[in-house]
Amino acid sequence: MAGARAAIRYARAVLSLASDQKAADAVNNDMKLITDTIAGSKELSDALQSPVLPSSVKKSVLLEVFKTSNKATLNLIDTLMSNNRIGILSDVASKYNQLFDQSKGIELATVTTAVALTADLEKKVLAKAKELTGKNVEVENIVDESIIGGFILRIGDLQYNASVANQLSKLKREFTLN
Repeated sequence: MAGARAAIRYARAVLSLASDQKAADAVNNDMKLITDTIAGSKELSDALQSPVLPSSVKKSVLLEVFKTSNKATLNLIDTLMSNNRIGILSDVASKYNQLFDQSKGIELATVTTAVALTADLEKKVLAKAKELTGKNVEVENIVDESIIGGFILRIGDLQYNASVANQLSKLKREFTLN
């Protein structure tokens, strides 16, 4: 919990600094890259969490991997390193992306489907989500074959479950109650 609060604080500070420097968009792209890279590399993730690996090695690895990053992003890495908080870099990057989207009035809609969304279906989901929220919406598609068919749409606190698995579950409850 303390790590999550710290991640939000660092993310807010970087967003404020990047906005002042008119580099918020570039830093947002860096943060997406950091999140994807750490999530996609177990070795990097383990290295950042390792208490045995010296900070100097962690810093040199990060600076090599993210050498084309914005100055504000590199300063964040330095700050996290000097405060012995480099283990929360991925969380800070993720929180930054969320805060950046909120500042731009962009809402993230998560659509869980049994198969990947087609471009046409994604446009329809975007239109419906924009109609529901009144905000610009970015769609993230999660494929989960266990829902059998249909979809589950999540936008912030709202959830609309139109999955076949959910409908079958409702039918099962109705038959067992009678």
